Amino acid sequence: MKNFTYPVYKLSAASREVKIVYTGFLIFVALGMLTIGLYQFKRIGATHDLIVAYYRGGELGQEITYPKTFTQLLETTHFHAFIMGISFLTLAHLFIATGLGPRIKWSVIGLAFFSSLADIAGPWLIRYLSPAFALLQLFAWLGMWLGYGALILLSLYEMWGNGWQRPSREREKKGKKRAHVP
Repeated sequence: MKNFTYPVYKLSAASREVKIVYTGFLIFVALGMLTIGLYQFKRIGATHDLIVAYYRGGELGQEITYPKTFTQLLETTHFHAFIMGISFLTLAHLFIATGLGPRIKWSVIGLAFFSSLADIAGPWLIRYLSPAFALLQLFAWLGMWLGYGALILLSLYEMWGNGWQRPSREREKKGKKRAHVP
């Protein structure tokens, strides 16, 4: 962790051991994202009407559901706020140590953060304000898949791929050398 205190620290410069530990963490987070995605699409559903029925009650496939209670939403929010906060902090921290430009970094981090916030707020808004917020919930899920997917995959690429290093001046000069004509 001490390496992260250096302003120019990059994941590509991490030792093999550190890369293996970070890769293990990223695999666990990817598995968590996969399982929540399966839950979202298999248990809740990926349409406006199914999301509304899940949170407000109604017909959900072959079963009838009851509206989510205040306590059920509170329990889900409590768990998600903690786990998503820790996951976001760690993933964003790793992602900042990539060689990508600031605009890309802040765009991906912003997408992951705001879609997570919308995912936490969505069930409350659907249940207590309007079924129209089911569309927000769908966009939140999509944003989380894109944002967290980018945080994971681009960090892995930085560690194990070529990264986004700019060519040094010497490599640029070699590439621009012209044939010497006598």
